[in-house]
Amino acid sequence: MIETDVWAAGNLYEPYMGRWSRKVAARFVHWLGLDPELKWLDVGCGTGALTQTLLGQARPASVLGIDASAGFVAHARAHTAGARASFEVGDAQALAVEPGSFDAAVSALMLNFLPDPGRAVAGMARAVKPGGTVAAYVWDYAGGMGLMRYFWKEAVELDAAAAPLDEGRRFPSLCAPAPLEALFAGAGLDRIEVQAIEIETPFKDFDDYWTPFLGGQGSAPGYAMSLSEEHRDRLRERIRRALPVRDDGGIALDARAWAVRGLAV
Repeated sequence: MIETDVWAAGNLYEPYMGRWSRKVAARFVHWLGLDPELKWLDVGCGTGALTQTLLGQARPASVLGIDASAGFVAHARAHTAGARASFEVGDAQALAVEPGSFDAAVSALMLNFLPDPGRAVAGMARAVKPGGTVAAYVWDYAGGMGLMRYFWKEAVELDAAAAPLDEGRRFPSLCAPAPLEALFAGAGLDRIEVQAIEIETPFKDFDDYWTPFLGGQGSAPGYAMSLSEEHRDRLRERIRRALPVRDDGGIALDARAWAVRGLAV
């Protein structure tokens, strides 16, 4: 993780990425198509988007969400109803769970931020029973995440030093089908599949697009809030001019995530 990757305040993260993660989560859970009454482990649960989707769609026996951010865990607890879900602060690369104690282990939008994602996937594989499902999804930052591509294109043209912070440049070795398949194969998983999940990310107006970047949660918002007010204003106006704003003020963008799943042996 780099200095501008800030993950602390769930209420500020939700307008930026949580609302889009929930749309992907619904399609991800449908794609998995697993039986009801299973025990799930949500690794890097963040503000609880995937856990809440599991509760609503998968009819689980239980879901345990684990995240390194105490602020995100507190938000997830406060906004997730029902006794079937619980949350803990923990390290995705050193999962403190009993081997074989879950039927499925999943992760949303987190693996690419880890120093060693292979350790996390191996830990998820150990956490599930033989034949259990391990699955995850990550954004296609380089080619399929419009809201970030507009931001970083203008940020880098304004300030070349921003280039290394762009997730599209940081994560090409993981956020694509072949690297994800290799990651899961390296963890000893079987019957690996990769699937694109595409969603619309509409904004009612420019403020709906821009304001979440001022929350400072995540890479691009963290960078935005590290700037001087003058520099940030210049960036905002460049992005405003670049975005495809409709006559009614709305902005229609798209996003793609790559989902991967495999079975523990």
